[in-house]
Amino acid sequence: MRSVSVTRRSAVKAKTQAINQLCALLIGAPQEIRQRLWKEKPADCVKGCSRLRSLASTPLLQTLTSTLCLLAKRWLALEDEIKTLDAMLESLTREYAPRLRERFGVGPQTAAALVAAAGDNPERLKSEASLAALCGVSPLQASSGKTIRHRLIRGGDRSANNALWTIAMVRMRSEPRTLAYVDRRTNEGMSKKEIHRCLKRYLVRELYPLILEDFAASPPTL
Repeated sequence: MRSVSVTRRSAVKAKTQAINQLCALLIGAPQEIRQRLWKEKPADCVKGCSRLRSLASTPLLQTLTSTLCLLAKRWLALEDEIKTLDAMLESLTREYAPRLRERFGVGPQTAAALVAAAGDNPERLKSEASLAALCGVSPLQASSGKTIRHRLIRGGDRSANNALWTIAMVRMRSEPRTLAYVDRRTNEGMSKKEIHRCLKRYLVRELYPLILEDFAASPPTL
């Protein structure tokens, strides 16, 4: 799961770079070419550029044609690669982290990040608090005067931390239980950022036993 996740992150980064470079070339291209190829949706823009044959006979426009076509084909190849990696993560997490995947908001990428972080540090899974520290979601006192506040540790596994952030965000948008919690905490005067921090810590409490159960069911393969 870790190796697939690492490969996927690099592919996503390269895909973003490719579309940014393609758009930069179109912005600097002659107006008639920009109007012909520029689309609001990146996928439509890429498809148009990938089918280019020749914009003109001048060396500048021939070079522009080649570079736009190459960048578009690179984007399409990376999109196919990401789809393949997503399918691998879907299969792996369904097989080796089924209990984790059953929880609301936990998808293949977030499940893989949490399992990889826990699997890389089995000696640190002594308690729920240990996993919270590993993921960088243990609250630290940041109170001042009459204001009682907490902040999160800035260390820990950042991929796992981001996975918890994503799950919390999904639940804040559409899970009834979490929406009720957000309303209650908002009425108590907490900001959305503070509520999000609390939810990440609560998620560890909920998911920790599920991760252990999944590990117990298939430890050698993780």
